[in-house]
Amino acid sequence: MSKVWFSSLEDNAGAVEISEKLVRLYDAAGFEKIFGEDEFTAVKIHFGEKNNTGHIKPQWIKPLLDTLKEKKCKPFLTDTNTLYRGERQNSIDHLMQAYEHGFSIETLGVPVIIADGLLSKNFSEVAVPGEHFQSVRIANDILHSHSLMVLSHVTGHILSGMGAAIKNLAMGAAPRSGKQVQHADVRPEVNAEKCRGCRLCMEWCPRDAIQIYDGVARIDIEKCYGCGECIATCRYQAIKYSFNDTSRALQEKMAEYAFGAVKNKEGKCCYFNFLTHITKECDCMDKVQDKITGDIGILASYDPVAIDQASVDLLKQNSGGDILRRLWPKNDYSVQIIHAGRLGMGSIDYELVDVDVS
Repeated sequence: MSKVWFSSLEDNAGAVEISEKLVRLYDAAGFEKIFGEDEFTAVKIHFGEKNNTGHIKPQWIKPLLDTLKEKKCKPFLTDTNTLYRGERQNSIDHLMQAYEHGFSIETLGVPVIIADGLLSKNFSEVAVPGEHFQSVRIANDILHSHSLMVLSHVTGHILSGMGAAIKNLAMGAAPRSGKQVQHADVRPEVNAEKCRGCRLCMEWCPRDAIQIYDGVARIDIEKCYGCGECIATCRYQAIKYSFNDTSRALQEKMAEYAFGAVKNKEGKCCYFNFLTHITKECDCMDKVQDKITGDIGILASYDPVAIDQASVDLLKQNSGGDILRRLWPKNDYSVQIIHAGRLGMGSIDYELVDVDVS
């Protein structure tokens, strides 16, 4: 049974309280033993798409990064480039977006490195014992780091039902080609009765797979690689994906990519999950999103399976039921947790340790 440490937060807690609780969790879990002098330490985080406000804030994590630097390791903040069109599709724009949201050497004292390189070509193949993959593509600057700290904002998700530590690892350690193969089973379909022919999906499609015919969007499935950008972009809910276990396949692939991301780092990984400003969709959305429930707290663990399961359980307890399943009834988010457990990434069974109880 894995341990998951937890510290609660009042709704809309201030930056000082959040940063102090992060360090308290770090100390309670004994994470300091993971990090060694002169070792490269990747701190995986999502910098937030343009206009997004729910992402983890830089001021929350500065004291935590200072604690890492006291170990005399070499921490850097990192993520990989996106499959969809946006502010994080290449390393230049991605870095500028990170700086726009306050993630800079000046504010945090550590660099930002986009782990898969300028055009997402900086990766290596890693063998995995998967049902979908025998090898996965992992960004080199994450793969070759000595230790890994994963900071995840728990949200709902349009394709996987939930995004937390497993999804953060899976998509965030993969180059664009790795993201594409994870999404390859997603096949969007247009409801002609709802489509307004507004062309927004056309503008955002990274594969130019959408055209307007007789006032209705049509998707060329031969060109489409399943990124889901059109689904997320449509303002009229005119585009859905064909379910047929699509979400299950995506989530199982995510778990296999997450396994590959940490395969060479046994005993050198730790995880924080933020149950703050929890939203229906993920931080890749280029918009302000309302919270679906009040803030709950922060979790820490050595086990990505246990921390995601504990996050789900706390969310259920604090929101009057399984709010993510109500929001995404056809996306059973437990698939990613169960499959990661089968791969040996961790345990669904856990002990919750409340660090606020003396």
